[in-house]
Amino acid sequence: MIVHLFVLFLCSKLVVLSGARLHGNENDRLALLALKEGLKQNPNGALSSWNNSNHVCDWEGVTCGRKHPERVIALNLSNHDLQGSISPFIEYNQLGGAIPVELGSTPKLELLALDNNNLTGVIPPSFGNLSTLMLFSCMYNNLQGSIPKELGKLPKLEFFQASANTLTGTIPQEIFNLSLMFYFSVGENKLHGILPQELGIKLPKLQVLYLPGNRFSGPVPPSLPNASSFEEIDLSNNKFSGKIPSELGRLQSLFNFRVTNNQLEASNADDWKFLDSLTNCSKLQVLLLGSRQLGGILPSSVTNLSTTLETLAISFSPLTGTIPSGIQRLVNLYDLRIPYCNLVGEIPDEIGKLASLQRLHLTGNKLTGQIPFSIGNLTLLNELYLFENYLEGPIPASIGELQQLRLLVLYGNRLNGSIPKEVFNLQYLSQQLDLANNLLEGPLPAEVGGLNNLMRFIVYGNMLSGQIPTTLGQCEVMEYFSLGNNLFQGTIPHTISNMKGLKTLDLSRNKLSGAIPPSFGNLTVLEQVDLSDNDLSGPVLESFGDLKHLFYLNLSYNKLRGEVPVRGVYGNSTEISLFGNKELCGGISELHLPACPTIKAIKKSKRSYLWLKVVIPITVSAALILALFALAYQKRKAKKESLNSHLEEQYPRVTYEELAKATEGFSSENLIGSGKYGSVYKGSLGDNQKMVAVKVFKLQERGASKSFLTECEALRSIRHRNLIKIITSCSSIDREGRDFKALIFEYMPNGSLDQWLHPADSELQQSNHLNLAQRLNIAIDIADALDYLHNSCQPPVVHCDLKPSNVLLDNDMAAHVGDFGLAKFLAEAVSKSLQDSSSSIAIKGTVGYVAPEYGAGGQVSTSGDVYSYGIMLLELLTGKRPTNDLFKDGMSLRKFVEAGDTSEQNMEIIDRTILSDVRGDEVTNNDIMKINECLVSVLNVGLACSDPSQRNRMNMTDAAAKMLAIRSIYLRA
Repeated sequence: MIVHLFVLFLCSKLVVLSGARLHGNENDRLALLALKEGLKQNPNGALSSWNNSNHVCDWEGVTCGRKHPERVIALNLSNHDLQGSISPFIEYNQLGGAIPVELGSTPKLELLALDNNNLTGVIPPSFGNLSTLMLFSCMYNNLQGSIPKELGKLPKLEFFQASANTLTGTIPQEIFNLSLMFYFSVGENKLHGILPQELGIKLPKLQVLYLPGNRFSGPVPPSLPNASSFEEIDLSNNKFSGKIPSELGRLQSLFNFRVTNNQLEASNADDWKFLDSLTNCSKLQVLLLGSRQLGGILPSSVTNLSTTLETLAISFSPLTGTIPSGIQRLVNLYDLRIPYCNLVGEIPDEIGKLASLQRLHLTGNKLTGQIPFSIGNLTLLNELYLFENYLEGPIPASIGELQQLRLLVLYGNRLNGSIPKEVFNLQYLSQQLDLANNLLEGPLPAEVGGLNNLMRFIVYGNMLSGQIPTTLGQCEVMEYFSLGNNLFQGTIPHTISNMKGLKTLDLSRNKLSGAIPPSFGNLTVLEQVDLSDNDLSGPVLESFGDLKHLFYLNLSYNKLRGEVPVRGVYGNSTEISLFGNKELCGGISELHLPACPTIKAIKKSKRSYLWLKVVIPITVSAALILALFALAYQKRKAKKESLNSHLEEQYPRVTYEELAKATEGFSSENLIGSGKYGSVYKGSLGDNQKMVAVKVFKLQERGASKSFLTECEALRSIRHRNLIKIITSCSSIDREGRDFKALIFEYMPNGSLDQWLHPADSELQQSNHLNLAQRLNIAIDIADALDYLHNSCQPPVVHCDLKPSNVLLDNDMAAHVGDFGLAKFLAEAVSKSLQDSSSSIAIKGTVGYVAPEYGAGGQVSTSGDVYSYGIMLLELLTGKRPTNDLFKDGMSLRKFVEAGDTSEQNMEIIDRTILSDVRGDEVTNNDIMKINECLVSVLNVGLACSDPSQRNRMNMTDAAAKMLAIRSIYLRA
């Protein structure tokens, strides 16, 4: 195997010994020549001095000893880009393949660094013979297997670094007996297990503990403060649970503490004592917290942390409370992140005193009030994220003072007023300006042309009006430009064709008029344009056919006329939408447009005109009614058929070939789920081999295309941490020329809730189970997602197919609701019901979870989802599907639970695996009572949500609040 050599030995006592029975300098010379022989490249003559004309001690990178000047003691060949492999007889390094076991017979080796190679195989257990070894480092390789327990026999080992490999298993207990260890790093592997609670006592000299990106679980060792020299502790991205030790303040040298993305818990002031303690760490620079169980009120003591603090991040935690007003005390803070918590109140004006701040991220909270004017004092700010809050009032003009700002994202608030001209004078604003889905009004200032370095500009979903400024043509590097869903009027300025980098253009749902500028044909990199729902008129322009990179064109519902071309983008019906333009004709047959009239037909039409003047007044009344219904139907159909493009407004497009490669040809080994309309495969996509889930639609099934379009519409307009995250989409043809449609989602490594509740075999059932706390968390996640769909989306979204197989679990067992193929926008569903009283009968769902009123022809409503949620809650605790064989002859899951609704009988209907991780000798009668109270409370919520009477059900907001309260009471107990 060819790899790059990056080897650096730092000790003055490194001894090289060969396997041959040679001694002294000759031994070392032969060993080094063997190394040179194995190298396939020697650029720039890096080893030209390694020859018989020079003494071995004069060779490049070689160091000989003082006490024994004839012996080689160190070798430094870093940064020479050497490539090749190493013979097993060179016992202190290895470039490619496995590390030779012969390396373990180098008794005087003290430092061994093998970093940044492509080493494979295992760490040899023979390394346990290196009795003088003080440092071992092999990070950034491809080593597998476990950490050898033999390393625990190295009494002098102080530094162990094996991060960024694929090591598995647990850390051998023998390692924790190496009392001289001061640096231990095994991050970014696949290790698991529980750390010994006495870790800080067994390794008293430990300064660095680096374990991120593994699968460690159990509590954080409370003895960590006993290792008083600790400088860095990184336990992030694991499965640690329980409380964070409360005496961390004893670590006076601590400057880096990271425990984000675990299952660590806090619900009251006592649980947050660790933060109070950390205020004693006068050197603290980085503090990263965040866990879905880290709740309670954010302590005001956070403002008393060391003034040396540079990074403070508390992410995705159910925190409450406000941003403490004393935040200005953290004078050196340059990175402040508290996204997706439940913070309320206003952003304190004092935040403008954090003069060193470079990133401010307060997204996804419940912050209210105005953006403080003082934010303009943060002159070093590079990134400002305040989206998805309840902020209101105008955008402060002081933002124009943030001349270092590269990214400004404020979408999803209630901001009003006009966009201040000062925003458009930010010369370094280059990544994104997103003001979408607010209440902004007034014209778009001509100063918008000052955004000549900006790549993405989005003001979709406001009330902006007036004409589109011609100065936009100055934004030549802009790739994504969205003014959709506003009140813009007038014509499209021809200067937009000067935006040479434009890939996506959305001017839809405005009041634009006139013709499309012919100069649009010069936008050769344009990938998507949406001009639908305007009053544009004029002929269809052939210049669009010249856009060789255009992959979607939506000109629906304008006043275009004339013959549709057949070349370029017009030649593929899946890449163009022309609905609602009544005077169009011709084009390819798939567009189903009328043929363009011949000259003879035109003359005949004129002769018929007088006769029609008599007929029209008689028939117009009846025809008008029919036409209105037909137009409404056609408009809804056209809207759905263009939805797959909307995902591509926000996400990059992938090809069929890329997906085939990612899933190994959609192999059965990668199949992770299948339904009526599609199959889901796992795969590795892109240069970084990101794990994704690819949902391939079975277009041969009736309704599959509609399901694809429906899911596109839902996913393009919803964002929530408990909804499945869309990465991109694909609408193409496969290798056999058949239509191919797929959606690509974030991969959920823990599968579906259905797989956990109903394991396929007994072996899985023994290893995979959900405890009560996990089930509560999942239930709350689902409730939060539905509450968002029902009450935070406009119009409200009804999922229509909620069931455990459509709830996916990520690496932290957080739940994400997916599969929006049957979703309905409430306004649309009600409108359709008024037109066709039988329309709702066709609602498809899953037997056992569908609300009873749907079967009787009732309208689609949010209460239908509430019913499905109630059934899921009952299934979550009983472990029984609503279609279980037990439920026949009038018995149902709901009646089954109602029949067991007493304290004594309740335990009999509960899934026994809920308590399988609780040892009997640890459970008191009081514990049993508290657990039973929790179970009864959840079952009551499930019964209230699944009430057969629609009007008697809870709404989703109340159900979510009730579940959150139940969990809080249970965790406190």
